[in-house]
Parts: sequence; C-alpha cells; structure tokens
Amino acid sequence: MRSKLATIEIFCLAYELGTFTAAARELGLSPQSASRALARLEGELGVVLFRRNTRHIQATEAGRTYYETCRSVLKALDAVEMELPGGADEPSGDVRVSVPTTYGHHRFLPLLAEFRRRHPRVFVDVQVDNRTIDFVRDRFDVAIRMGKLHDAPFIARKLGDFSLGLFASPAYLRARGEPRSLDDIDNHECVLFVMPRTGKILPWSLAGEPRSYTPRAAIRVRHDVLGLISIARAGGGIIQIYDYLVENELARGELVEILPDYRGRSRPFSLIYPPEAMRRPPVRALVEFVVHSAAGDLGGPGFSDKGANQRRPRGKR
Repeated sequence: MRSKLATIEIFCLAYELGTFTAAARELGLSPQSASRALARLEGELGVVLFRRNTRHIQATEAGRTYYETCRSVLKALDAVEMELPGGADEPSGDVRVSVPTTYGHHRFLPLLAEFRRRHPRVFVDVQVDNRTIDFVRDRFDVAIRMGKLHDAPFIARKLGDFSLGLFASPAYLRARGEPRSLDDIDNHECVLFVMPRTGKILPWSLAGEPRSYTPRAAIRVRHDVLGLISIARAGGGIIQIYDYLVENELARGELVEILPDYRGRSRPFSLIYPPEAMRRPPVRALVEFVVHSAAGDLGGPGFSDKGANQRRPRGKR
C-alpha cells in the first residue's frame, strides 16, 4: 500500500510539473526510477497515462481522469492525518520567502493567517519587494515570480495566469463617455506607469493590432503601480493593469472593464524553489498550502486562477 501511494505521488507530481525529471528531482529520486514506477503503474492499470516525447509528457484523457481521483485521495489523506493527535508529525521550523510587492499584498500575505492556524509551529519570514534575489546568498527557501522561468535548477509550481485589462470608474465613464474603440482613447484621460529602471513610460500591451500603444499621459505614476488604481478609483481616468489587482474594485463596482477585446498579454505567476528545499517539512508544508490555495482546494481564505482571464461582466452604471 505504501509503495502504491508513493507511485501515485510520483504520478501526481509528474502531471503537475510536466516532466518525469522534475517530479523525480522534487522527490529525491532518479528520473529512471520515476519513469519505471509510472510504467509499472500504467501496466497495472492497463491504460496509457502519459504521451511521451524526448522533453515533455502530456496526460491522456485517462491520465487526466486518474489524476483528479488521485489528487482527491491524497488531499483526503492529508486532511485525515492533520486531524490525528500530534498532527501527523506536525512540521516545525522557519521558512524564508521572497514575494513581489503587488502579488504579495493581493495574493500571498492574506494566506498566512490561515497557514499559521494549520501549522502553528512553522514560522514564516517574508521579504516583500521586487528585487532580484540569489537563493544561496540571500538564504531564501521559496520565491514567487512572474513570467516564464528559465532557471533550470529550480522547481516551478504554477499558481495562476493573469492578464492586462483596461479599467475606469463608472463615475469617470458617465462624465466622459465610454470609449468604443482604441481611436476614442485620445479623447480620454489616461494614467500611465513610469518604469523605475528606465524612466520611460510603460506602453499598453494589447491583443490584436497594434500590439503596443502609448496614449497621451494625463497623469504619470512612478515606483508604485498600485497608484494607478487609486487614481482610477477616484475618477482620474483609464488605466491598464493586471486583472487580479483590481478584483475587489470590480466586485464592489468601483471600477469596470472597458474595451475587453483589447485585453493585453497574460503572464503566469509561479512558486519556485531549489529541489533540496522540499526535504525540509516546514518548506513542504508552505509550498503545498500555497499551491492548493491557488487551485481553490482549501477552505478559508484563498484564491483560484479559474476564470482569471475571462472577461468580467459589466457593472451597472
């Protein structure tokens, strides 16, 4: 039974990470061992779970069905173990985390109260800023980063995709009218962000043509991108910003999305860590908690990327 559970864990990680090598590295196994275990599992089940090529694996329909069931089983086991006296060897120790400012405030930091309730012996040290870090020099266990990651030595667990949208307040649109095309933007107040490193205005990233557009800036904001939201909420004009940053304003009707057909690029956020970090139980506890929160698998405060890139219904104005 223990061997079967270990194989299921290899299968689930391979499904989530996209390669046998990444799953094996996370579990401290050789890629050959992981591949053999999954081949045995397919033999026992009599189905093909993954299509393989030299670099990647892709789950078959049977593999996707089996994953959903296995992940539910592992979650149920985790929940049962947590209810047992002693919390199934409750992890303890420190975890040092680096998160970017905006994602930290809107996604990661609100999770920590619930994480501490579940793991009172794990202590979290969070650095909230946008600096480039060195895992070894800065002694971080885990980091959250945006964009495609090319750091081969690290494990990356995707937390969600978010896209750029154009937003304004209902009061502003009542006063100035709603733009119906990109050509109408020139008649509006636009609030743009100035990139700290270059001092240049950040162009809007758009779907379709043109791919990039820089409207006349009525107001320029430097250093803190959240300043765009404060100005737009007060009726100061149109902004472009990642959708997850204005979810609360959209829900409260303080902002609405305009020109949804021009939604800009979508960027992923990922949890990254060196493979050896997962050998420490407190790191493993935090990683799994954040990943399951991102998937909407946990009760209490959390988030989900499901529908993150869907267009919001228009609020009443």
